[in-house]
Amino acid sequence: MSSDFVAAIDLGSNSFHMIVARIANGQVQVLDRLREMVQLAAGLDGRNRLSAESQQRALDCLARFGQRLRHIPAARVRIVGTNTLRQARNSAEFVARAEEVLGHRVEIVAGQEEARLIYLGVAHSVGDVSGQRLVVDIGGGSTELIIGEKFDSLHLASLRMGCVSLSRGCFGDGRVTAGRLREAELLVQLNLEPVREEYLARGWEVVTGASGSIKAIQDVVVSEGWSREGITLDALRRLRAALLEMRDTAQIASRWQLDPARARVFTGGFVVLHGICEALGVQQLEVSEGALREGLIYDLLGRIRHEDVRDRTIADVISRFGLDEAQAGRVSGTAVDLLRQVRAKWQLTGQETRNVLERAARLHEIGLLLTHDRYHRHGAYVIEHSDLPGYSRDDQRLLSALVGRHRRSFPADAFAHLPRGWARPARRLCVLLRLAVVLHRGRSGEALPALSLRVDRQRLELGFPAGWLEQHPLTLADLQIEARRLRKAGFSLEVGSGESLSARRQA
Repeated sequence: MSSDFVAAIDLGSNSFHMIVARIANGQVQVLDRLREMVQLAAGLDGRNRLSAESQQRALDCLARFGQRLRHIPAARVRIVGTNTLRQARNSAEFVARAEEVLGHRVEIVAGQEEARLIYLGVAHSVGDVSGQRLVVDIGGGSTELIIGEKFDSLHLASLRMGCVSLSRGCFGDGRVTAGRLREAELLVQLNLEPVREEYLARGWEVVTGASGSIKAIQDVVVSEGWSREGITLDALRRLRAALLEMRDTAQIASRWQLDPARARVFTGGFVVLHGICEALGVQQLEVSEGALREGLIYDLLGRIRHEDVRDRTIADVISRFGLDEAQAGRVSGTAVDLLRQVRAKWQLTGQETRNVLERAARLHEIGLLLTHDRYHRHGAYVIEHSDLPGYSRDDQRLLSALVGRHRRSFPADAFAHLPRGWARPARRLCVLLRLAVVLHRGRSGEALPALSLRVDRQRLELGFPAGWLEQHPLTLADLQIEARRLRKAGFSLEVGSGESLSARRQA
């Protein structure tokens, strides 16, 4: 398959979606869409662990999806997990099995990042409007509310309520009663309470709904003649009255020709949408075909065109935290130069590897906002727990790990907590970052001389022009201390002039 093809998979709490597209003349041409109602959220037990049955159901679906990905390069595929995989205590186990089935990396994104991607997909799927747009996406385990303008999301919220979770919690046996409906409505209002006033104050020109639940509701109200197009608040009120006439899920499925799996979560999805419209005064909303998976495609297209939102995020963080950009640039430049010299020998090839090192170098002093003492640890915490547009949870953990170990202690197991396959490259990238930080400890604007770095497994030789180290004794002392710290992580560092290091090798 041509490298012009791209693909995205959304591992939602209710349904798994896949989209395959072709990039032609800078435009996205959708070639294939696949969707299966896996209902992953229904497989969470009381301890927030995914059952073996739900995992197998999901893996069987992914095996079918995987066939369409076999000839698409990894750099042109994005696969993300959402709320259920954020909650599941055994999500790492499932993700490892899913990656084996698909042959591609699976990312778990935070709620704010999910919301950003949803807005991006919706904005590319509906007509442009002047002013701001409110997007509502009801998933299986979470609901996203996003206010944006054009293609930029401006305010995002991810609420822990969805069609599966609410249906299980309030309508578990399929019966709909007035008491249960009021209980579910109260839960929705409690979830909306912290964000309601802020959203009303921001305002919008148009409201757009996305997700299978909203599409199903639109189909019902249009078929009943309660709305000609889209969904109105009056139509939702009529639908509420109709639901109270139903005995159970089977009757809901029969009356509106719903798939049994959709019927089981229909009432929960309805209560969420109705509650949002009542609380925010939404009289009418249009329905978008595009959502998270389309957002993934357009975000991926940006990365292919080198318009990566992650770079903009790093720039925003540097500006917001008032970091020393000159120092960050010096450390970043030296780290990348050292990587260039060892990337083949250390198997650190690929643009994404360079990007990780460069971004960690640019953010390595973020913890100074709090205090100089142990600022590397503070920086690691800030990076791991902040909302960083464009980053998955594992991406942030990797950046956090590099920043947290860029100085002082460097134990051999420093990166054991990272996803499979990242521990060894992360340790090696961290060595390069540490060396760059040491070399620029003086914060001088004076350029470093031409450096040479040779590696052989865990052994490093850092060479300088003859006489330079003698003229910079503090740098030499810092490097000798760093050599002792690296030794604890299993690395051997030798420092000297290029000639002296060559002579030692020959001896």
